[in-house]
Amino acid sequence: MENAWAIDSNESDVLIKSRHSLLGYMPGNKNNFKGHVAIQNDEVEDASIEFSLNVNDKLVNPNREKKDIKFDDLFEENETPIIKFKSTSFQKISKNLNFLKGFLTIKNITKVVELDTEFIGYNNYNGVQKASFEITGNINRKEFGLNSNTHHQHDGHPIGKDIKLIANLAFSH
Repeated sequence: MENAWAIDSNESDVLIKSRHSLLGYMPGNKNNFKGHVAIQNDEVEDASIEFSLNVNDKLVNPNREKKDIKFDDLFEENETPIIKFKSTSFQKISKNLNFLKGFLTIKNITKVVELDTEFIGYNNYNGVQKASFEITGNINRKEFGLNSNTHHQHDGHPIGKDIKLIANLAFSH
């Protein structure tokens, strides 16, 4: 495939956040990213993404306040907090509106989700041309059994019922 770009794990990461708080930052060099995109005339024609994130391996924001929750707080003790996503289809709506459908697994619960896929543009990194994407989606904590009884608050605001997954992905040609 002449127009295929492969994912670059070292330049990719995932953020998990709630309405008032960053819950976790998971860099690609500590997690498993696979996938490719097909770009033609600066538009995404096709995409396939797969990632596996070990929440315990994330880098922690050093400026985090003690009262701020972490993604670990949403898991019960003795659980291995791993998040997996594997795309099953790509749907192109328009130049700037695309959806990636796939299986999201959290706490051994798998659901079909649809994530917004946006082509950000091209950039040069150490002399290598990269294509950047942002994939976003809202995750209902209850649907995945994420600790909904957590009493943690941030700046007096309770944690919302949804958490947001934001994947910043870089692809090399």
